[in-house]
Amino acid sequence: MVMKNSLKFSLSGAVGAILTIVIFLALGLNKKEVIIKHVPASDSMNAKYVSGKYENAAPEIDFTYPAHQAMESVVHITSSQRTNYGGGRGMDMQSIPEPFRQFFFFNQPQQSQPRVMQATGSGVIITDDGYVVTNNHVIKNADEVEVTLHDNRNYKATVVGTDPATDIALLKIDENELKPIALGNSDQTEVGEWVLAVGNPYNLTSTVTAGIISAKGRNIHINKNESAVESFLQTDAAVNPGNSGGALVNMNGELVGINTAIASPTGAYSGYSFAVPSNLVEKVVSDLKEYGIVQRGFLGVMIRDVNADLADQKDLDVNEGVYVDSLMENSSAAEAGLEKGDVIIEIDGNKVETSPELQQIVAMHRPGDNVIISVDRDGKRKDIEVMLKNREGNTEIVKKDKVDVLTALGVELETISSKDAKKLDIGGGVLVKKLVAGKIKKQTNMKEGFVITKVDGNLVESVEDIVNILKDKKGGVLIEGRYPDYPGDYYYAFGM
Repeated sequence: MVMKNSLKFSLSGAVGAILTIVIFLALGLNKKEVIIKHVPASDSMNAKYVSGKYENAAPEIDFTYPAHQAMESVVHITSSQRTNYGGGRGMDMQSIPEPFRQFFFFNQPQQSQPRVMQATGSGVIITDDGYVVTNNHVIKNADEVEVTLHDNRNYKATVVGTDPATDIALLKIDENELKPIALGNSDQTEVGEWVLAVGNPYNLTSTVTAGIISAKGRNIHINKNESAVESFLQTDAAVNPGNSGGALVNMNGELVGINTAIASPTGAYSGYSFAVPSNLVEKVVSDLKEYGIVQRGFLGVMIRDVNADLADQKDLDVNEGVYVDSLMENSSAAEAGLEKGDVIIEIDGNKVETSPELQQIVAMHRPGDNVIISVDRDGKRKDIEVMLKNREGNTEIVKKDKVDVLTALGVELETISSKDAKKLDIGGGVLVKKLVAGKIKKQTNMKEGFVITKVDGNLVESVEDIVNILKDKKGGVLIEGRYPDYPGDYYYAFGM
């Protein structure tokens, strides 16, 4: 059996050799020397894609420089929250004014004892005088935040501001001559580019992992905020619990993202992680420092990505871009002349292929900013200048007190017209347009459509009236009002 096989291989080799010689002679290849040269792996494998072409990079990849540049700027964050033992939802009845106590029906723990719950994460020093950026979810609801530097110095931190829509928070510690991280341009990152994730996973301080940019403009629907902006950098650098708020840096040691989330069936790293791009972080931080809250422009459109199926269904002339499904009444887009069925293809000359890309570009602007939106309409390009508005439909700077109060209440309010007030036989009031997670929804049975006429016995005729009454409020609150379709007055009480 072995000999037969050997014979077969020998015959195959002989025939192959004869054919090679015949072809060699026929082509005249014997007339000049044939040289076979091996190309070193470093000449091809380390090529870098720059400005539309490949350029050779350094033959060796060395992560020590970016790692050392970033480590001193990355901090460990501990956030503490005091709660009542047993997890009860009770309230301190002594903090509620006597006339309002009859409206509260919460069972109080008989012997509640305070306990401290702690969460840990990472942060990045961005100025030499103590500003630190991290994720909002790292310090959310914290009563106390501590920052530990790379050299183990420890500080109490003040929360300057938070932006749940991007999951970014800004902290301040009382120190100078710190080493801030250099900011990179996340728009210039390329898929396939090497990056490092620097943070404190599982309380293992100053941990560095390496990977590449796997994708850009990712939306993973992890942020449940109604104004969520998700346009993540995706990387395969290992990120685990505790890395949140840490740095994603390029090979120059520059910050290109804040590590925020992982895609995992187990809660631990399983292949991909996601970072908020540094350009978006820079804009959010700038607003938080200046206003205490992010000033964000809104287009006021309902959108979806263009794909082959949608292009065929709507008979579109383009196969990528963002399709306008509908426009909100009195929105920036509607007033500027965008129409249902338009496909947004560019903003200010920047190509737009997906909804996350569109959201990120718009989120980089403030109310009152003008942008040029290029759309494909019936196969023709049209450039439209749009002045962005805030969520309230104007270009004014949004006040932090107002947002804080409305966020805490979990409501979207609107001052009613004099015509509607007359129908309800009231001097004025404020309509509850929408209820989301907040104190009112959690502690009362109020329904959308309720018209607030009094807060703590004070007449209210505008949203600003409610904000002014509640912005410094502690303890019980009594709200009075009416439903348009039901007779009589209704009362709701809750604690601030």
